[in-house]
Amino acid sequence: MTDVPRTLTLTEVEALARAAHEGQTDKAGRPYAEHLHAVAEGVRARGGDAEQIAAAWLHDAVEDDALSANWLEEAALSRRTKDIVLAVTKRAGEPPEGYAGRILATPGALLVKESDLAHNADPERLAVLGEETRKRLTEKYARMRALLGLGV
Repeated sequence: MTDVPRTLTLTEVEALARAAHEGQTDKAGRPYAEHLHAVAEGVRARGGDAEQIAAAWLHDAVEDDALSANWLEEAALSRRTKDIVLAVTKRAGEPPEGYAGRILATPGALLVKESDLAHNADPERLAVLGEETRKRLTEKYARMRALLGLGV
């Protein structure tokens, strides 16, 4: 009988994500962990499973250099969770169509990105930003929703 390697629990993933983003704030100056929590809860509310919720907690970690791609590869996480995190990680110079295509091609990633976009586009969250930034981000999020087939 072979031992099955233990994967991190959601509580451990949350603690790692919070620690990795410690001191980081969003565009409105709020602690970044609030965004991670909202995305994870959004995934849970949309019927996501534990692997998707774990990916939601880590969805910006590699992109923001809070954790390295090597750390992710070595982490005690399922292959599916790792693949979702990598799918939703934007790459420098990547066109939105390529990014959307990768998300659509990765099982489980669309739900995580949908929750991320929903929180990013929350009118209360956008209301504290300047008009120019609010308009730019609203258009950016609407375009990505369209590329992902999520509608308005």
